[in-house]
Amino acid sequence: MTTTPLTARPFGRALGAMITPFTEAGSLDLDGAQRLADLLVSEGCDGLVLSGTTGESPTTTDAEKATLVRAVREAVGERASIVAGVGTSDTRHTVELALAAEKAGADGLLVVTPYYSRPPQDAVEAHFREVADASGLPLMLYDIPGRTGTRIEPETVIRLAEHPRIVAVKDCAYDFLGTQKVLARTELAYYAGCDEHNLALYAVGAAGYVSTVANAVPRRLRSVLDAFDAGDTARAARLQQQATPLIELMMSAGLPGTVTAKGLLGALGLPAGPVRAPLRPAGRETVDELLAVYERLVTA
Repeated sequence: MTTTPLTARPFGRALGAMITPFTEAGSLDLDGAQRLADLLVSEGCDGLVLSGTTGESPTTTDAEKATLVRAVREAVGERASIVAGVGTSDTRHTVELALAAEKAGADGLLVVTPYYSRPPQDAVEAHFREVADASGLPLMLYDIPGRTGTRIEPETVIRLAEHPRIVAVKDCAYDFLGTQKVLARTELAYYAGCDEHNLALYAVGAAGYVSTVANAVPRRLRSVLDAFDAGDTARAARLQQQATPLIELMMSAGLPGTVTAKGLLGALGLPAGPVRAPLRPAGRETVDELLAVYERLVTA
């Protein structure tokens, strides 16, 4: 018996925040994207988030975003949900991207808080409502104040939960108490957006995770949730702890997760390619360390 009702998992449990593969010349690598998407789903992801932070959305064009959704949908069919990142600092532009993603075949939308302009909470709420009203797709709010400069305050999330198409939250706010307050007062599906919180949030009622580290070890991360659902909480904790060194190195060692994920995938011979400027690729020393930690994890 699972611990979280399936109705609270609108996009699945184990979602990979997929990188966007590029060719060595820097263009969109659609063949690579399809191969990677197929691999991630085959290895345990029941959902893929495209064009999020990990997918380098600030440096991909509107056309590339829509093309990526179509290509990945072709590759995975109905085996996994596709959530398209459409968040920008401009409400009108976000609405345009939402409509394009819906037309391209996405199952849902990931919408980040408008960044840089730092709107007050009433404007944040209005932004999300306008995007939710614009298409027929369900919305996942993306709360990551460390990048956007603006929190979606818990009371704002609670009000937004009244909207029929706002169904989920990707939680990168590092406010465990605030998250539990929203979980207690709404039916929103919470997804851990920081891999170190995957098990902790799941244990208090979250739906699952949206993971950058899943690009490299999708099955290992899913095994944590599987163990917890099977009632073996000690094994779940042990598996989460075993993944911690890779999580730390990929997400908390001074480089963006996109950079470390692409460095590791490239070293493993998987589709990745370069990052787009202003990001810079991981150095040889970092890649070697990533490989060493990865090997220790997959052989544990």
